[in-house]
Amino acid sequence: MASPTLLTPTSKPTSLSPLKPKFTTTITSSSSTPTTITAAASFQPRRREFLSLATTILSPAWLFPMTPAALAASDEEYVKESEEVINRVRNTINMDKTDPNVASAVAELRETSNYWVAKYRREKSLLGRASFRDIYSALNAVSGHYISFGPTAPIPAKRKARILEEVDTAEKALLRGR
Repeated sequence: MASPTLLTPTSKPTSLSPLKPKFTTTITSSSSTPTTITAAASFQPRRREFLSLATTILSPAWLFPMTPAALAASDEEYVKESEEVINRVRNTINMDKTDPNVASAVAELRETSNYWVAKYRREKSLLGRASFRDIYSALNAVSGHYISFGPTAPIPAKRKARILEEVDTAEKALLRGR
């Protein structure tokens, strides 16, 4: 329960005190008119200029230029990691429900699938591929099942058949370069 002092308003509202600069500098010019400059006002434009210059110089496009060799390596890496994910899905789904290693295999599958999805979901060039679409759909179905029913619950036959079909078509698309 809230304190009664927090619920009742005060009779006289008080305003907050304005922020005071840490120090001020008075400059007198040849016209003998003193001018007061605060520390915060004199350093703010410099900080803003520095940050805009730093972001211009350290932009990712300048630091990491994209070359055709880098794109080819990432494509090979995508194919290799996708095949690993496909094999892990097949092995985990086909495990016997009485196997004592089912829970650890599901945990490893979830870790692998989260890594794969986080890495390749941001790649615009991969989003239109049939292999990406099918693997993503299969991983979504598998992880959704294990999240809803627990790591030791067996996957129903219809869902298992659909997941294995998606994995097979994804593997065929990977072999064709799609």
